[in-house]
Amino acid sequence: MPSTSRPAPQVTDASAPDDSGGTTLRRLREHLGPLVLQIECAPQSEDVLIGRQVIHDPCEPVPAQADGVLLAVGGSPGGADFLAAIGQAGAARYSAVVVKARGGDLAAASAAARSAGVALLVIPDDMPWRHLDALVTAATSASGPAQDTYTSIGMGDLFPLANAIAYQVGGAITIEDPLGHVLAYSNLPHQEIDEIRRQGILGRQTPDRPTNLDEYQRVIRADGPVVFDIPDTKHVNRLAVAVRAGPQLLGLLWALDGNPPLGEGAEAALEEAAKVTALHLLRARSHRDPDRWSRGEALASLLEGAVSGRTAAAQLGIAGDTATTVVAFAQAAPEEMPGLGGARIVDLVGLYCEAWHPQALCTTTGGLVYALLPTRTDPGAERRVVKFAENVVTTVQRSAGLALQAGIGVPAAQLDEVPNGRRTADRVLRALAGDPQAPTVATVSDVRSRVTLMELTERGAAAVDLPPGPVQRIIEHDVEHSTTYAQSLLAYLDAFGEAIPAAARLAVHENTLRYRIRRIQELFDLDLDDPDTRLVAWLQLRLHQIAG
Repeated sequence: MPSTSRPAPQVTDASAPDDSGGTTLRRLREHLGPLVLQIECAPQSEDVLIGRQVIHDPCEPVPAQADGVLLAVGGSPGGADFLAAIGQAGAARYSAVVVKARGGDLAAASAAARSAGVALLVIPDDMPWRHLDALVTAATSASGPAQDTYTSIGMGDLFPLANAIAYQVGGAITIEDPLGHVLAYSNLPHQEIDEIRRQGILGRQTPDRPTNLDEYQRVIRADGPVVFDIPDTKHVNRLAVAVRAGPQLLGLLWALDGNPPLGEGAEAALEEAAKVTALHLLRARSHRDPDRWSRGEALASLLEGAVSGRTAAAQLGIAGDTATTVVAFAQAAPEEMPGLGGARIVDLVGLYCEAWHPQALCTTTGGLVYALLPTRTDPGAERRVVKFAENVVTTVQRSAGLALQAGIGVPAAQLDEVPNGRRTADRVLRALAGDPQAPTVATVSDVRSRVTLMELTERGAAAVDLPPGPVQRIIEHDVEHSTTYAQSLLAYLDAFGEAIPAAARLAVHENTLRYRIRRIQELFDLDLDDPDTRLVAWLQLRLHQIAG
């Protein structure tokens, strides 16, 4: 491959501390460790600064991203497309390209990387790309002067990390998961704790208090640290911040503002510590249950149709011809607590999945929680899945105070059909969300008519290329003159032209409704004696009602 010239990337002095606020390739390797990341070659040295990561499809051109890290998803290290992508990355001033070797020879890729002036990084074949993306996001966020304080702490060693944070922030620290489980805490002798902290340490769980839900909501929704002034003289004030890797909520940091009191720089120090903690929590979670993490990532990819059933079968440990059903869960009031609520739901759905079948799985993607249930094909299979969903909804409501709705997808005879089951479950959920009288759990058979109407609305089936008809003019007239002709006509058609039940539904006299229907026919030239006209008018009004 011909040499590709480009301006040399910004490189730090290896002998000097990195105070630029960026992350070097060397630091990234040290953070992630040799089990996660290996450097095949680094022609510009390991002290080159790296920027944001970019996921790349081998069939697409490499986008511009100076100092970026190109994640070559699906690329073969010896393929022509991949070698060309390395050259493009060099021309676009990337710092590194990441690849999975998959047993292939890296000699050609390494030579191309040296020629292009970019580092070639290799990760394990069985590591999900999403996991790597989250790790790199956490590592590159955890940069700058604060990170230097924590470099001697082993990755995932949360108790030494808590002590280091307590020293920097100036107050006793606890590290919690999104459910309030105490993962680690500081124990510096000069920092006092109160009774709430003591109970949390002894029980490894934040004590149940009336203000817990509101406090966690505030922390999770905030962009930075949150100060809590505790009126009870037996308890001290607190400072808290959410720990995230990108949009993913990983946990919370809590600092006590007691004896000694926190100083002026405590909020900034805690915010920087949260960036470092994100990487530790990702590594600790992966080490505690790496298989579960990997399976969750593989399930999310299968639900989205990003991998084939055959690939998913190998990653999930499930036969490709296993019959399954997807159940989608969503909060009935998603604004209530998007971060903490979602974590609680995943936790409880996971427990129910384990009780259902050893190969049942759950994951979260797109703001929803999904369960993949191996099912039989006997007549009672659907009822058992409905019962599963009802039990989850009831348990989450009772134990976490969160109202859920569940949509059940069509059964999949093999894993290749799972994405279709997920899409059906999503449609059922949307149908439930749009109907205040809907049940909490439904199959597509329960809401088939509404799902069909929503499909027509989404596909624009009613938007024929014709001039505005009577229904469009009725709707426009209502907007301009504050009339209720569209509502009245829809109620009349819903009642099969019977004025008495339609008037009762509208809470008007039947003669009033009859007068409105006559006026509608006169003003808008609408022939309600024609069956096709009645059908089209009703359909357009219903689609307008659903869309509005």
